[in-house]
Parts: sequence; structure tokens; C-alpha cells
Amino acid sequence: MHSSRRVAAAALSLLCGPESDNLGGSISGLVGSRLQLQNNSTPGDQYNGPAANGASVIFATSAPNASYNVTIAVQPTNPSQTCVVANGTGTSPASANVTNINVTCTTNPPRFVYVTNAASSNVSGFSVDATNGTLTLIAGFAAGNLPVSIAVDPTGTYAYVANQTDATVSAYTIDRTSGALTPVSGSPFPIGGAPNSVAIDPSSAFLYVTSGSTATVSTYSIISGGALSALANSPVATGNQPSSVTVGPLDDYVYVANQADGTVSVYGINSDGSLTAVSGSPYLSGTGPSAITTDPSGSFVYVANSGSANLSGYSAAAGVLTALSGSPFATGSNPLSIAVDPLDPFVYVANEGSNSISAYDLGSGGVLTGLTDSPFADTGSPAALAVDPTGQFVYVANTATGTVSVFSLDASIGNLSPVNGSPYTAGSSPSAIAISD
Repeated sequence: MHSSRRVAAAALSLLCGPESDNLGGSISGLVGSRLQLQNNSTPGDQYNGPAANGASVIFATSAPNASYNVTIAVQPTNPSQTCVVANGTGTSPASANVTNINVTCTTNPPRFVYVTNAASSNVSGFSVDATNGTLTLIAGFAAGNLPVSIAVDPTGTYAYVANQTDATVSAYTIDRTSGALTPVSGSPFPIGGAPNSVAIDPSSAFLYVTSGSTATVSTYSIISGGALSALANSPVATGNQPSSVTVGPLDDYVYVANQADGTVSVYGINSDGSLTAVSGSPYLSGTGPSAITTDPSGSFVYVANSGSANLSGYSAAAGVLTALSGSPFATGSNPLSIAVDPLDPFVYVANEGSNSISAYDLGSGGVLTGLTDSPFADTGSPAALAVDPTGQFVYVANTATGTVSVFSLDASIGNLSPVNGSPYTAGSSPSAIAISD
């Protein structure tokens, strides 16, 4: 895959020749992953992250004197972006390369915020003012009993909620205009055990669900209309009491935090979405790991350890986890949620026990350094948090007060400041939060 100018330049020397012309130009503004272009419906390479930006990128080849039409096949995710192609059509010269195709990417602003309310068995939906981060309540949408986790697919089309007591997952279609949630046909879907975390792969093809009572992670295909279909060779075993699941940004690995035995299980994703445990897995973390996530590049994995009040950090190469220098990193009391800023080098942790948000600078090699003014106060037992895709605001679900706090994020230094009107009323005992673009 061409994920940098260096790779693209190497490809240039390989592709040049008398039988084909290179179709190239520039990429700018790319921060997400999995951007894919195509020429006349023939898929091209994948471009990932800021390293792919540059002025000498090759998108495809063409026979001399042939018509070409370079378009976007797959838009980037993590964060969600919209890329457009300029000068993408024409006729390939007889003996020269095309060098003026330009791909420009912009990050999609937040449109809706969804919060699961564990004690009121519903989901609060809010519309977002992308300029100032403020929220306006849309409505409360019925869920199953004890909803504890929510995930929105990268296209902003579907939302999935794990209902722990019912052993089901509720699936909804998102109205892209109003933000309203409408149950998918067949929802809720039986899961088995006590589902406690859900995650969607970046291609929006598969849903992964952990069950604490059965110590498993299950794979479901997301089929037409957002319905779920269990894979035949699912579920697979995890460690004891899995508490959180996340998917790498390149559709390559699934990571599961196991609360009872203080480990992280790692699985490679097969072409059908099924999982195969990585050799060497599981890996040790701290005590009582409660949340897990990756950075936008998939190079680093972070685990919040609720029992030891710290954050484990790992480099991730081919699914193998290696502890970062300085890991674990101190947090507040009972850290329950982690979010990595998709645009700026900052990491945030919700500390339920100390009513605070810990903030870190994400430095070279994934090492974390606490910000000077961290932690930032947040009343109400913060249980979950998310950073908006444009890196301007942090949204926090507060269990004790049934509210959502909104903080403005200073992109230069990472500090958090409450926005006017915050906090906003949600349901009873908010437990999880997700943002849709």
C-alpha cells in the first residue's frame, strides 16, 4: 500500500515504462485512514494518515492515449473525512505521465452526539453546533435493559447499543438530517451472555461484541439495512471478564481489555471478519483494565486500568504489543474511558473516582506526558468521553448527575475549558458516548 510520498516515489520508478503512463499528482489534508482511489472503476492503492500527503503521489496507471477517470472509491475514516478529486479525467498522453491530479481532504464536522443511559434504558440524542460545540437535545430513544456501550459506524448511517441485562444489541438507522434513531428491522439482536462493549470495523462491515459473563468476543456481519448476522465460527475466547473492545484503523486487528485478569487479547481480522488470536496474546496490562483504544494511525494502543489508576501504553507492530517507555502513566482514580484526539497529539482519560479528566501530550514513539494544567475538573462521576473529529471539543458522559459536559479543546496546548451552557441533561446514569459526523 502507498502510505507515504517515499513509497509513492519508489513506485514511480517501477511504474514508468513504454507501455503505461503514471497518473499522479498531490494529496493534501489527509489525516484519516483507508483512503482509496480508482481509475475507471479499477481500485487503486490505499493511503493512510498525514504521511501520505505530498506532491508526487501516483494514483494509478493508464495505457497511452487511453481515457482515464480517477475518483474516490473509499473515503477516509478515523477521523471521518471527505476527499475530492480535481483534474481527475482526461486522456493519457502518448509518452508522458499525468502529474496534475489533485486530491484534497477535509475532516467532517460533528453532527450528533449519542449517550446510552444505563438506568433509564434509553439513548439520548443531541445535535451539535460544530462552531461552538454546544448541544441541543433531539430526543430519548428506547434501548434494551442496561445499555452500556454504543458505536456509530464510520459512514454515520447506523448506531449499535449493547444491552447488558437483555443480552442483546439494539441497532438503529440514523436520520442524517435530524439525528433521530429508528430501530433496524429485526432489532434488538440476541447476543448471548452479558454484552458490555461494541466496536465497528472501519469498513462498516463487521460489529464486534464482548461478553463479560462468557469471556468471549463475537463477530457479526453488518448486512443490508444495518441488520446483524452472526458468523459461523464466532465467538472466540478472550481473557476473564472482557470489558472493552476496539478495532484498529486499518481493518487489521481487534484489541480486547480483560478486566479480571489484567490482560489485553489481540486478534488478527480475517477476510470474512473472523478473528484469529495473535501469537503471544494475551499481554499484561494493569489492574482491572476498563477501556482500550488505539491512536488514529494504529501504531499505539492505550488501556485504562481502573484498579491501578493508570494507563498502559503499547507500541503495536503486526499485532504484537510492546510496553512504551514510561508505561504505565498515572491517571486519576478509577479511570473508565480513553479518547485520542484525531487531529492533535493529545490523549484524554475520564476518571470517575476523582471527578476529573486527565490530559496528556502524545509524543514521539507514543509516549505520554501529562499536561501542566491536568487534570481538569468535571463533576458528576465522568464515565465516558469522546473527542469530536475536528479536534475542537471533548464530550463527557457523567454517571452521577445524568449529564453531558462539553469542553473546548485548545489545539495548541491541549487544555480543556467548559463551553457555555455545559453540562447538558441526558438520561439516568449515562454510561457511554459516541459522535456521528
